[in-house]
Amino acid sequence: MSKTISILPENIANQIAAGEVILRPSSVVKELIENSVDANSKNIQLIIKDSGKTLVQIIDDGIGMSSRDLKLSFQRHATSKIKNFEDLFTIKSKGFRGEALASIASIATIEATSRRKKDEIGKLLKISGSKIELLEDCVCSKGTSISVKNLFYNVPARRNFLKSDNVELRHIIDEFHRVALAHPEICFTFFQNNIELFKLPISSLQKRIINIFSPKIQEKLVPIEEKTSVAKISGFIIKPDFSKKSRGQQFFFVNNRFIKSSFLNHSVVSAYEGLLSDGYFPGYFIFLEIDPKMIDINVHPTKTEIKFEDDQNLFAILKATVKHSLGMFQVLPSIDFDKDPGLDIPYEYVKKSPVEPPIEVNSSFNPFKEENEIEKISRHSWENIYSKFDSKDSAYISEKELKLNLSQPPKVFQLFKKYIITSLRSGLLIINQQRAHQRVLYEKFLKSITNQKTASQELIFPKKIKLSKKEFVLFEEYQKNLNALGFKIKLSGLNLEIKSAPSFFNHDNLEDIITDLFSMIEEGNFNGFSKVDFLSKALSNVASIKPGRILTVKEQQILVDDLFACKEFLTCPFSHQIFVTLSKEELDEKLN
Repeated sequence: MSKTISILPENIANQIAAGEVILRPSSVVKELIENSVDANSKNIQLIIKDSGKTLVQIIDDGIGMSSRDLKLSFQRHATSKIKNFEDLFTIKSKGFRGEALASIASIATIEATSRRKKDEIGKLLKISGSKIELLEDCVCSKGTSISVKNLFYNVPARRNFLKSDNVELRHIIDEFHRVALAHPEICFTFFQNNIELFKLPISSLQKRIINIFSPKIQEKLVPIEEKTSVAKISGFIIKPDFSKKSRGQQFFFVNNRFIKSSFLNHSVVSAYEGLLSDGYFPGYFIFLEIDPKMIDINVHPTKTEIKFEDDQNLFAILKATVKHSLGMFQVLPSIDFDKDPGLDIPYEYVKKSPVEPPIEVNSSFNPFKEENEIEKISRHSWENIYSKFDSKDSAYISEKELKLNLSQPPKVFQLFKKYIITSLRSGLLIINQQRAHQRVLYEKFLKSITNQKTASQELIFPKKIKLSKKEFVLFEEYQKNLNALGFKIKLSGLNLEIKSAPSFFNHDNLEDIITDLFSMIEEGNFNGFSKVDFLSKALSNVASIKPGRILTVKEQQILVDDLFACKEFLTCPFSHQIFVTLSKEELDEKLN
């Protein structure tokens, strides 16, 4: 290998650049749609085949390009968005670097047509691997159409790293949602394998959100609006009662550009403090208008990260705005002085006439009798409380001892509607009820799959659920796995009809379970586990007993018994500790 320095060929340089900008088909979708938005389009069509692996096509009715511009647009660093260095600080367009089209052309086959309004005929351009193969006149509509075919055809290693069609389709839908939400003033349509997935007419932001995520979201939305010298804030937040276990409905837009910002997210989450259950996240669709001179968007290849000049003030303003909206729409918690319902003593007031108490006189009473002759108060009941404690027992509690001690039905009670407390021979056992139930459900799901004998129960009244387009895609991917876990589901269009479900969990809230399940799947954090194992974990999470639910003594006892019948009862499926023990010695130490 020669160690002399040389300039890389143009096509190699473009392929290297493509590695940063074009990660998967959804990256192509993002770049092409944003170009159409910058071209002042009012109607944009997205057409894909095989989840973008075979074809990604964008058709718009924008301003179009001349023959010269069409040819130049696929050259590196060719752009109409900036002319000098100062323009970088006043950017309002989506793209500006002039890298995306050149990168795409280096790893795919391109066919593009374009015509300006003033031109009678358009131009057709064909490129393969950065090389122009054809440029000629053609008849076409006003605007631009770009087809990207056989993505990564000349980079097989990159193509091999692509995921399944359903996974890649979900990424494309994510990018489509982001641009469509940012521009409700544009009509979008989306076709996958000749099937229309989305038809989004020009509308208000609220209507656009509803059209994307289903009509059910309307009742969940709370508008926000604030205008300061730092930023103008608008959009919608989702009521705390409808928070989810995934971040699938968290959208920030700065100057109509979708961004990811843990900094801004923390500001919103802090405004929801005290309103969310553990493990739940707020949803929001927040738009910020900021002077382009006060931000830097040129810090990441995908332009989804931004630096803010006045970040501290922005944090405080956003938090205050969200808090104000939550308060205005009466979703902030009121001060609650109520005691735990389990400690309340019910009574009924009945007005009665005063009754003179009967008076009895004991003539034999002698207050000076010996003290030891006074009848002693029985303390039998208090002694029973400590009957299971043995000061000679060790504070260490082994797994074997846990099972032996629980062979007899122990006394149980619930604390804070979250924990179950029961006694051991050498102390107390404090169990997290949700984690315990997660473990029980998870092992039942795995057992059903392993034995191929699913305990399924037919529903008297089938449950019907209306899916969003994205949930429809998720269901198609996981339908066979859901069947293996005991579900029998019929799909008609975007409507699910659940006819039977696993017999070992509550069927009353099946709609919420399925909705939460889709939210977890959407996160897609498999961590190397199989799809069935991931689904079992997700279902055990969404179907488990939640903190805040009051359990009867019988329900508590059954849960404790089921937990210690599990093969692995120390941790939940997500590797969190299920219970802690408190020995007699520890109690003695704390009370001495």
